[in-house]
Amino acid sequence: MDGHRMNENIYDSIYIDTAFLLDVDTIDRVEVIRGPGSSIYGSNALFAVINVITKRGRDLKGLEVSGEAGSLRTYKKRLSYGNRFENGMEMLLSATAYESAGNDRLYFREFDDPATHNGIAVNSDHDQMQNFFGKLSFQDFTLQGARVEREKKIPTAPWGIVFNDPRTEATDQRQYVDLKYEHRFENELDAMARIFYDAYSYSGDYVYDIADYAADPSSDPNIMIFKDRSPGQWFGGEFQLTRRFLEKHRAILGAEIRENTRQDQQNYDATTTYLDDRRDSTNWAVYLQDEFQIFNDLIFYGGVRYDHYDTFGTTTNPRLALIYNPYQKTTFKLLYGEAFRAPNAYELYYYDGSGNTKSNPNLDPETIKTYELVYEQYIGDHLRGTASGFFYNIKDLITQTTDPADGLIIYDNVSEAKAKGVELELEGKWESGVEGRISYTYQETEDIRTGRVLSNAPKHLAKLNLILPVIPEKLFAGLEEQYKSERETVTGNEAAGYFVTNLNLFYQNLTPGLELSATLYNLFDKTYGDPGGEEHRQDTIEQDERTFLLKATYAF
Repeated sequence: MDGHRMNENIYDSIYIDTAFLLDVDTIDRVEVIRGPGSSIYGSNALFAVINVITKRGRDLKGLEVSGEAGSLRTYKKRLSYGNRFENGMEMLLSATAYESAGNDRLYFREFDDPATHNGIAVNSDHDQMQNFFGKLSFQDFTLQGARVEREKKIPTAPWGIVFNDPRTEATDQRQYVDLKYEHRFENELDAMARIFYDAYSYSGDYVYDIADYAADPSSDPNIMIFKDRSPGQWFGGEFQLTRRFLEKHRAILGAEIRENTRQDQQNYDATTTYLDDRRDSTNWAVYLQDEFQIFNDLIFYGGVRYDHYDTFGTTTNPRLALIYNPYQKTTFKLLYGEAFRAPNAYELYYYDGSGNTKSNPNLDPETIKTYELVYEQYIGDHLRGTASGFFYNIKDLITQTTDPADGLIIYDNVSEAKAKGVELELEGKWESGVEGRISYTYQETEDIRTGRVLSNAPKHLAKLNLILPVIPEKLFAGLEEQYKSERETVTGNEAAGYFVTNLNLFYQNLTPGLELSATLYNLFDKTYGDPGGEEHRQDTIEQDERTFLLKATYAF
């Protein structure tokens, strides 16, 4: 987010649902750097790097309020203020609160038994969130920070917990503060330096029935609430220099360090502590990239990054690219890259104390090698087409497996996968306000160890986005169509393919400063599901039926 790495230090994850740090209304744009990015960005950048660029104070120019209401008793409110002052200072402040009751009744056929409420989970889908974002910029310095807290009920009863018990819930908290300095010197040298502090906390309450029904089928339930607590804290810094030299070269040199001062995991109930693992670690890296203008129509990119982790040692990841522009509107790209994903603290050290799982501190990082050929063509003044072919080879995939020595479940580097396919995309934009994008992906995946298709990996993906002006400069209609073909589930069964359609109407300048919108999700009320995880009894988990959302925004 604005160049700040958002992955936390326990599960190495980032939420893109209601637990995301930002309100979408504070986002200016989203930049996607496709392909492996570990040569600059380090761990996790296997397939792409996504950078969310936030708005500046000048983009608001005062106070802005927004309110939303929708189905499933969903409500959201936002208050934002932004401005650019006469001395050049810019400020943006924004706070958001969200709450949704969710579905009152959810049916899961896997639990369709009188002992489990006939498969109906009641009032177990609640979701609420509050977040805050602040940004202050003056001359070469930018100070920004954010915080989010999200509480979510869990209706699917994963990990064998009691079905239809609303006491099962999870709470995530995430916050950070980042101070960045950027300056362009007269000798064509750009410098960037940042220091940051981050924190994360996961809290999960899981309701279990620990009665021994195998020994005595008539036993009364023996309910126990098990608690997971995972607090993490870290700080660090990054320094980067960019400079042109010898006329045809543009080099980037950088270094970063991340000190994980707290990577703790606890699991306990009212009487017993099963896990109390407290860790700290350090990882650091140096990287170099060079852009070499070989000819006017041919550019070579070469980059490499060296990472050191306390947990597994070192890894070096290069990326190479050859860009050829034979004509003004035509580009060919030949790309090769390597990337890695470091094993996270959960995979390395977590065990539940039940005698079913154990930790594995000897995990190696997952690695990937990618090869890609891309053709880009501008068609006239309004259209751009892209076609690409790709091949991936992933090794040392970290997977849950059973240790034959003791029968315990463990994370281990046991899998290898490969994928190949093609991507096609056409996008256009016209002065009339019409915008559109259509894309299609075909891919073939394989688990080398089993010879099977990777789970939750559709062979066909297609998307259509279209924006049409109904009343020029005032009323716009947006249509989104998504298609996923059938996918293999973790049990080897098949989740059916589906089309889902979303429709949005947006009205601006109804009166000065007022914007209105209405959105229908799953317009045709399609019944569809996505594959569950290994922790679920459900092979596929049905998604929401048709829902709606109304929104009003007023800028003072």
